[in-house]
Amino acid sequence: MELFGFPFQTNNIIVNPMFFIFIFLCSIFWISRKFLSRTGKKKAAPKAGGAWPLIGHLHLLGGAEPPHKVLGKMAEKYGPIFTIKIGVHRALVVSNWETAKECFTTHDKVFADRPKTLASELLTYDGAMIGFSPYGSYWRQVRKITTVELLSTYRLGKLKDVRESEVRAFLKELYKLWDENRGGGASKSKSNEVLVEMKGWFGDLTLNIVLRTIVGKTVGYITSVGDEDSVKGWKKGLTDLFYLIGMFSVSDALPFLRFLDLGGHGEAMKKIAKELDLVVEDWLEEHKQKRAAGVVEGKEDFMDLMLHVFGDGAGASDTTIKATSLALILAASDTTAVTLTWALSLLVNNPDALKKAQLELDTHVGKERQVEESDVQNLVYLKAVLKETLRLYPAGPLLIPHEAIEDCTIDGYHVPRGTRLLVNLPKIHRDARVWSNPNEFDPERFLTTHRDFDVRGHNFEFFPFGSGRRMCPGISFALHIMELALASLLHGFDFATPSGEPIDMHESSGLTNLRATPLEVLLSPRLPSRLYGH
Repeated sequence: MELFGFPFQTNNIIVNPMFFIFIFLCSIFWISRKFLSRTGKKKAAPKAGGAWPLIGHLHLLGGAEPPHKVLGKMAEKYGPIFTIKIGVHRALVVSNWETAKECFTTHDKVFADRPKTLASELLTYDGAMIGFSPYGSYWRQVRKITTVELLSTYRLGKLKDVRESEVRAFLKELYKLWDENRGGGASKSKSNEVLVEMKGWFGDLTLNIVLRTIVGKTVGYITSVGDEDSVKGWKKGLTDLFYLIGMFSVSDALPFLRFLDLGGHGEAMKKIAKELDLVVEDWLEEHKQKRAAGVVEGKEDFMDLMLHVFGDGAGASDTTIKATSLALILAASDTTAVTLTWALSLLVNNPDALKKAQLELDTHVGKERQVEESDVQNLVYLKAVLKETLRLYPAGPLLIPHEAIEDCTIDGYHVPRGTRLLVNLPKIHRDARVWSNPNEFDPERFLTTHRDFDVRGHNFEFFPFGSGRRMCPGISFALHIMELALASLLHGFDFATPSGEPIDMHESSGLTNLRATPLEVLLSPRLPSRLYGH
């Protein structure tokens, strides 16, 4: 008889040797296939439980608790690297510094892209804003222009007068508010303190500095040429834009349901985008007219410089100028105000630290003049306060999401192309392996054990502005404003909590880490009245 084409004889146990060769080859083939199927299956990062059909983990990220806190609790259960599903999209969540370092060094280019979302389309001129632009030639060109024309050391030095004059105007207005609302008596007492909500004040200060830098205007100027309600609406539009960009939208999770606009987010985004664009369009036209008339003032603002680079033509260049100008106004004003608000919150809750910062100011500046930007280099404790603030409450707790442009391997796990990357900064910044008493406010750590740590993305245990090629380009600009503003404020006023008890420190959801409640403090001046411009 024949078996598989080979002679096979059972009665005298004679078998063709080719049969054994055939069986041997088949066995090798079968074993090799099994081996390859096992070893060829790429190891995926742990998947977080709790996903719902279709929407994945979206229901966990859209609640009252900020997403970085939700993801931080997941990290306690699933480890420092795991994946979640945001509808049809996969996201890799990184919560330790070692993995973050691998993402932003070895695989920095892989994660240099941005996800395409409803917000990035409707609110950022379809990705024309630099922070949300896809990785490529356009992003490189705009980043280069921004870095050279606005954020260089030379350019920031020329803008020192803008920062100092706006901070002094800020102190003058605060003193005026105190003077108009204080109780009787000239001595410093409870009746001499005035209750002030500081979030709004910080917002106006930083917005004024940024507006003057970018478009040569202030909030006061905008108010003078338009009705107050429209200005309030425009400022609210800036806040709403950041909130909507940072939220996890159903339309992004389930793109095939976008036409339904569940939650009305699409309409809200279109409305805000139109309102903000009309304002920036007016500014652009005004700048064009001044250039055409040859009346551009000696100190060009950033929009003037952009017009010089791109020319005065319409179309794509206009969109780029508007998008870049608005992106810088949004990013610089919001994140800086947020950090100043948290810094003062922490200081009023820690009176000893507040006194140390004021003692340093009295030592290096005295009480017979106001703080100047050149004084900041000597204020090492104040710098440590800002670092500790950025450690505990980074302005962008999950950064702006990144997206992988190709497959890669992170910490031994396969990460497919298109995976989004969420880096949980608060979890990294509070790692007990790195920081003693990680949840405590302790500025001294940056003068002792962590004195060599900076904020420029070199230390992956602490990188509040991000790292790698998509790191925030405005770090120096932000530090100049925050250091001068906080130093001037602490030098000029004493602060206390209204009830004598620690103020609430809850956070809210959004792209930036806002306080959930107003920052109300008791304020009183600590310098001679003449130094406030009165």
